[in-house]
Amino acid sequence: MSTEEYKIDGKDLLSRVKEIVHQGNVRRIIIKNEAGHSLLEIPLTFGVVGAVLMPVWVAIGAIAALTARYTLVVEKEVPPA
Repeated sequence: MSTEEYKIDGKDLLSRVKEIVHQGNVRRIIIKNEAGHSLLEIPLTFGVVGAVLMPVWVAIGAIAALTARYTLVVEKEVPPA
């Protein structure tokens, strides 16, 4: 498993999370505020798309309105070599 971190503005948060989810090899996304506190953890499994994620998109939209900067921590599945 590999981990990547992205610093992102609140206005771009939802679109960036959607983009990351569509990459397909993501296991979990953690959204942290500027102080480094986790606001939302999104565990993802294979095949989770569409209407199932609608409540998640709403929650991310609400979080994006709270502050200006966030850190996205993305855990990706790495295929065995």
